[in-house]
Amino acid sequence: MRIFACEMAKLHIFNPEHDIALASNLSNFTAPHAGRQLRADLGFLPALWADEGDVVLVENVEYAAKTWERLRRRIAPWCGTTYSIERNALFHGAEQLVSWDGANGISVWGWDKAVRRELERAGAPLSLLPSGSQLEFIRTLSHRQTAAQLLSLLRINGTVGEAVLCESLETVERQLGLHSRLVLKAPWSSSGRGIRFIDGELNDYHRGWLHNLLAKQGGVMAEPYYEKVKDFGMEFESTESGIRYLGLSLFHTSNGAYTGNVLATENVKREMISRYIPVYLFDEVKEKICAISLLNGYVGPFGIDMMIVRNNTQLLLHPCVEINLRRTMGHVALHLSPSDDDIRMVMRIDYEDKYKLRIRKL
Repeated sequence: MRIFACEMAKLHIFNPEHDIALASNLSNFTAPHAGRQLRADLGFLPALWADEGDVVLVENVEYAAKTWERLRRRIAPWCGTTYSIERNALFHGAEQLVSWDGANGISVWGWDKAVRRELERAGAPLSLLPSGSQLEFIRTLSHRQTAAQLLSLLRINGTVGEAVLCESLETVERQLGLHSRLVLKAPWSSSGRGIRFIDGELNDYHRGWLHNLLAKQGGVMAEPYYEKVKDFGMEFESTESGIRYLGLSLFHTSNGAYTGNVLATENVKREMISRYIPVYLFDEVKEKICAISLLNGYVGPFGIDMMIVRNNTQLLLHPCVEINLRRTMGHVALHLSPSDDDIRMVMRIDYEDKYKLRIRKL
């Protein structure tokens, strides 16, 4: 039985529980219910970037095919011919992976020990899987201290931001002495999780949280609190030959958790950002990111979350709130972007009985 339709084909997996799996650092990892359901409901997403002959691994083949077909028909009018052609045998369940003949690569949302073990059990050749040292490199680079180091490299006139690794309660308290309001972040955590806002002093709840976090992850990142005006990000791909800029991501959050993205051309998104900061500032930061050596050794997609903050009456750019060494919903949005400046949509992830990707007019 032939699974991959052509040579040089890839297997794709949407594993949105990646950040939590990375924090656990376990091969035998069971994701929380919400993470498992998100994966089951939106497992078809890699169809957006899969090539002809590729395979997307999903839990429910029939549901994935039906949901993808509905989305494909929805986006074809403004995304061009890419999604106007039906592809057969795109989705497969794990039980169908009886042969890896023809497979030339594996593309996951993000690499961690858990997804590697899952693929091993599915019979993936070791030659297609990252080694233990490569996984450890990705995890080390995913520590929020990398974002702090990158932030220091991106600080230019018109920007703001600082982050300090604290390895004890005393160092956190010293930071509180410098900044009355702090944002504390676990070194490894998923969006909206592992973050605490401290105003003035640590209470018993915060001390307990910090005690557990310091014991498990060895530290906590402390950052001054900024008055956020606008969330956005930049999406990139790191290759053997360097870093390539892919596009802007204008997204929305609620209580720190992702809720949706603007779908528009790069020109329109640049114009929207220019209402807050000069375009030259955006371009200078982008060029600095493409020239950095900090991520040398990492190959794959990544995104950098940024924000525009208010400092008295001045608007400033925070050029690196966090870095995600994986695909992001911003990458998904780029694959859904229209080619016409007059088309502006919003992509949202809603939850009813299932997680659903919805697209509406802006």
